[in-house]
Amino acid sequence: MATRPPAEGKRWELTAHPRLAKGKVVGVVVLDGWGEAPPDPFNCIHAADTPTLDALKKAAPERWRLIKAHGTAVGLPTDDDMGNSEVGHNALGAGQIYAQGAKLVDLALASGKIYEGEGFKYIRESFDSGTLHLIGLLSDGGVHSRFDQLQLLLKGASEHGARRIRVHVLTDGRDVLDGSSVRFVEILEEDLARLRDKGVDARIASGGGRMYVTMDRYENDWQVVKRGWDAHVLGEAPHKYKNALEAVKKLREDPKANDQYLPPFVIVDESGKPVGQIQDGDAVVTFNFRADRMVMLAKALEYENFDKFDRVRFPKIRYAGMLQYDGELKLPSHYLVAPPEIERTSGEYLARNGVRIYACSETVKFGHVTFFWNGNRSGYFNPSLEKYEEIPSDIGIPFNVQPKMKALEIAQKARDAILSRKFDQVRVNIANGDMVGHTGDIEATIVGCKAADEAVKIILDAIEQVGGIFVLTADHGNAEDMAKRDKSGKPLLDKDGKVQTLTSHTLNPVPIAIGGPGLAPGIRGMFRTDLPNAGLANVAATVMNLHGFEAPDHYEPTLIEVVDK
Repeated sequence: MATRPPAEGKRWELTAHPRLAKGKVVGVVVLDGWGEAPPDPFNCIHAADTPTLDALKKAAPERWRLIKAHGTAVGLPTDDDMGNSEVGHNALGAGQIYAQGAKLVDLALASGKIYEGEGFKYIRESFDSGTLHLIGLLSDGGVHSRFDQLQLLLKGASEHGARRIRVHVLTDGRDVLDGSSVRFVEILEEDLARLRDKGVDARIASGGGRMYVTMDRYENDWQVVKRGWDAHVLGEAPHKYKNALEAVKKLREDPKANDQYLPPFVIVDESGKPVGQIQDGDAVVTFNFRADRMVMLAKALEYENFDKFDRVRFPKIRYAGMLQYDGELKLPSHYLVAPPEIERTSGEYLARNGVRIYACSETVKFGHVTFFWNGNRSGYFNPSLEKYEEIPSDIGIPFNVQPKMKALEIAQKARDAILSRKFDQVRVNIANGDMVGHTGDIEATIVGCKAADEAVKIILDAIEQVGGIFVLTADHGNAEDMAKRDKSGKPLLDKDGKVQTLTSHTLNPVPIAIGGPGLAPGIRGMFRTDLPNAGLANVAATVMNLHGFEAPDHYEPTLIEVVDK
């Protein structure tokens, strides 16, 4: 985690690097969704014609290495957590590892800041006349959610005005032992009973097993989400019970039953009426902190124009996620826990030290190369030294239909900025590997990777012309593996014998390469060998060095060492 930076009164002046000169143009290229994986037909980067990237890797292996872009390396709770563009660019720009995901939620709950944020204030507007609904995984596995966070949220929400609360529980059995659902429901019922003793109408309203109800991902099976919608929102399910403990115990009596695949159930009152349908004016919180299995439900809850299944009705609710699950889609638009407060980013340090910066990408990634890079901060640090340029992404055209996206336009803008010599750093994000990769269209992703390589060549040629330096890296994996795989690594097949396409990010490392004629004559920069577990947060200090500065002491260490030739 990030160490405490210098106090605000401490100086911002960076120390000159003893052996690397200032004044060289540094091109920083982030290839979005560009990881490293063994070659096979589902590795679109390997399958694509990428002569520029291939040449970098082969020609100067001492200036090409892999770094981590997922899990604890980017502040996520465990190394089973895939990286994403938001936390990736946070780490790249910050030079420090900040808590993300569950750790961020823990801090917000412990400090009480969660109840002071805009997200909670938004849902609280429903408390006087509506119900607060909490939907999520009932588990202490710590992968998607944590039971203690739900308990704290129930307590805090009731203390901040929620008088009617309904919990919609999804049983686990995957990250925790099968059968543990019974004990979790027992404890939750005890907690809710204590709230009722205090005058809060709090009950479990519906539920089901995580793999069969609500928690699908990557748009694999919208019927899973529909079962959840029917139970949570409409109060309709094939199984109805007077209480949740009875529901879980009875459903588990089936010899084939397990927690992961429990069918949907609804809790009803004495007259058979559901106790917790979601109605107009209610508030809804999805309390999972991990994004991948909440995005589909978030779309159903938030999007007015939605065609994945018939919702029957679309209640006018105030909805917030525990976190924002997709920064690119800005989904959901309200969330209880804001991104981390990141201080003293590399962008601010460099701007305060007179480094002129140009940043560019197309719309879908423009915020990543500016806002997220700068520590979740909008605007310029120094308008006289910085220029940010957004190229509009294609509207209404799927990325696999136009897989080249705006890669060449971004590269041309970067080239012009480099050749103008008006900027010391030219920073871009090239989005093809990620955005086309998410479509699952392998052929289109191969085309997108080729376009990205062509864009890199344009930028590197410009760096060559001005005697500059380049740093090429990525924010997370995606296009390098587009097949779902079994534990042995073999692609999984669907019922028709076809390989199941993977559209998500991956856990793979990403490359970083440095080069260019601006590396000082008589000295060669090469990657250190004492940082085998380096990650994206090490890139900022590296870039600062190449600008001719020593990085601040609280930054993750630089990746390069400077040795005599």
